[in-house]
Amino acid sequence: PRVAILPTFISWRVNTACSARLWHMFLHRARSLVLIRAESRLWASTPQPRRMATAAADQSTEETIVSKLTTALSPAHLEVINESYMHNVPKGAETHFKVVVVSEQFEGLPSIKRHRTINALLKSELDAGVHALSIQAKTPAQWEQSGHAVESSPKCMGGSGK
Repeated sequence: PRVAILPTFISWRVNTACSARLWHMFLHRARSLVLIRAESRLWASTPQPRRMATAAADQSTEETIVSKLTTALSPAHLEVINESYMHNVPKGAETHFKVVVVSEQFEGLPSIKRHRTINALLKSELDAGVHALSIQAKTPAQWEQSGHAVESSPKCMGGSGK
């Protein structure tokens, strides 16, 4: 584009009695445009930070969540369900998850502390693009008592509340 613009103005300068001041103003503006274009090309070609800075390049968000929860909580049962398909997000997105965690480490802890523990473990994922995290944190006794039932998620309301 720069090459296409310059000949037009060069021929305009030759064909018109243009003052040196106007010519210099044109060159200054043309250089500014070129610099802006160069900077935006540089910014666009610069690798942006990965969505998940803590995840390995070949590891999905779901795999990262499984890995972190398994390492920290040694769960008797763990399900990580990607519910992004139920929402208005691009195909293949990893933004909405449900985790079902059964761990002895939850014994004696109220539900709020269990949720805070999981939220703290997954802080970097929540900061990096996980939009919603549904948590079912149970002790082994509660898990047996529930008949291993996983509560279903409500339908997406599209953010409108209707």
